[in-house]
Amino acid sequence: MSVSSNAVFTVSQLNQRAKQLLEISFAAVRVEGEISNLSRPSSGHWYFTLKDQGAQVRCAMFRSRVAGVRFGVKEGDKVELRAKVSLYENRGDYQLIVDAMKPAGEGALQLAYEQLKSRLAAEGLFAQEYKKPVQPVSRVALITSPSGAAVHDMLTVFKRRNPSVRIDIYPTQVQGKEATPQIVAAIERVNRDAAWNQENGPQAIIVGRGGGSLEDLWCFNEEAVARAIFHSQLPVVSAVGHETDVTIADFVADVRAPTPSAAAELLSADRSIAHNQFQQLKQRLSQATLNQLRQKQQTLNFLFNRLRTPQQQLQSAAQRLDQLELRLQSAWNNQQSQRSHQLQQLDQRVLHQHPVRQLNTYQNQLSNLEKQLQQTIQQRLNTAQQALQQQVQLLQSLSPLQVLARGYSLTQQADGRVIDDAAQVKPGERIQTRLHQGWLDCEVIESHSDSELANKD
Repeated sequence: MSVSSNAVFTVSQLNQRAKQLLEISFAAVRVEGEISNLSRPSSGHWYFTLKDQGAQVRCAMFRSRVAGVRFGVKEGDKVELRAKVSLYENRGDYQLIVDAMKPAGEGALQLAYEQLKSRLAAEGLFAQEYKKPVQPVSRVALITSPSGAAVHDMLTVFKRRNPSVRIDIYPTQVQGKEATPQIVAAIERVNRDAAWNQENGPQAIIVGRGGGSLEDLWCFNEEAVARAIFHSQLPVVSAVGHETDVTIADFVADVRAPTPSAAAELLSADRSIAHNQFQQLKQRLSQATLNQLRQKQQTLNFLFNRLRTPQQQLQSAAQRLDQLELRLQSAWNNQQSQRSHQLQQLDQRVLHQHPVRQLNTYQNQLSNLEKQLQQTIQQRLNTAQQALQQQVQLLQSLSPLQVLARGYSLTQQADGRVIDDAAQVKPGERIQTRLHQGWLDCEVIESHSDSELANKD
C-alpha cells in the first residue's frame, strides 16, 4: 500500500492506515513471552503485557476467547499466544489481539489438567459426601460414540448379563472440540428425560469411551463436563479409557469404572435379580393401580359433596353481596370520619395562624418590649445620676473652696498668679487675698522669708 510523500493525514487517518497494514501483514502470528501487568476488569476481557528480555508488547484478549483458556493464568507465566497484530487507534498503541493462549513449552495439557484438578478439589466437587449410590438398574443411558468399540463392549455385557435392561444411547463425539458441548448437552438431556418420565426413564448414566492419549481424552478433562457430571441428578459412572487412564470426570463421577465393560457389569444384574425386580415391579404396579382407584374415588366423593343447586349458588352469591355492601358502607363511614377529623385539624391550624391572632400576639410582644425598654432606661438614668452625685461629691472634697472654708486664704498677684513664696512680691505691690467669703485688696508693706523668721526667733 503506497503512500504519496505529499499526502497529509489527520492523526485518525494515519492510525487507521497503520492498523490496516498491521492486520493485513500479521493476520495470524504465534508469539511466546512472559505475562505482566495482567488486568481482569468486570467486562470479562483480559489486558496484559507480553515481554521478553529485550522488548514488550500490549495484548488484549476478549471475553469470548478467554472462555477457551484451560489453565489458571497469573503474573509471570510464560505462554504461547495465537494472535493478530493490530493498533488501538485512540492511543496509537501497537497491540496483539489474542485468539488463544497456552503454556509455553511441553506439558501444557498436563499443567492445565493439574490446575483444574486442584481447583475443583478445593471447591468440593470430588467430595465423597456428594457421591450418589450406584446399583443395578433396569434402564441405562450411554453417553458415548455410537460407532466406537466402547459401546459395542458395553452392549455385549448387558446382553450377556441381563437382556431385559433397556439401553438408551445418547450419541456424542468423544474427541475434538465439539465433544465437550455435546457431552454436556447429553448429560443435561438425560436428566430432563428422567425427570419427565420418573417411572420408566433412565436411572443411571455411563459416560465413556475407549483408551487414547491425554489429548484424545481431553474432553473428559474439561471443566464444563466435570460440572455437568457433578450437577447430574442421576448417578454417573465414568468409564473413560483403560484402567491406567485417569481423567477429571473419574474424580467427579459417583463411581469410576476401570473400563466401559466394567461399567456395564456394575449397572447390570443377573437374571435372578431381574426376576425379583420384575416381581417387585408387578407388586408396585398393583399397589399403584389400587392407590389410583382409591384416590379417584375420594376425588369423586369430594366433587359430589361440593356440587350445589343453582338456588344454593344464588343464596351464596346474595350473602356475599350483602357482606360486600356492609364492608363498603363501613369503609365509607371510616373514610368520612377520617376526612372530618382532618378538616377539624385544618380549621384549628387556620385559626391558630389567622392574621388577627398573630397581630395580637405581636402587639403583646411589642407592649412587653416597650415596658422592658422604659425599665431599662430608668435603670440607666438612676445609675447615671448616682455616678454623677458621687463625682460631684469627689470634686467638692477636692475643691480649694473647701480648704478656704476651714479658715485658710488664697493670695494672688494682680495678674492672677498664686503667691506661695514671700520672695515673689515686693513692698508697695498690690495683691488680692481670696477668703471663704469675699476678697481683700491689700498692699504689701514688707515681706519676710521663712529663714528670716527663724533667725528672728
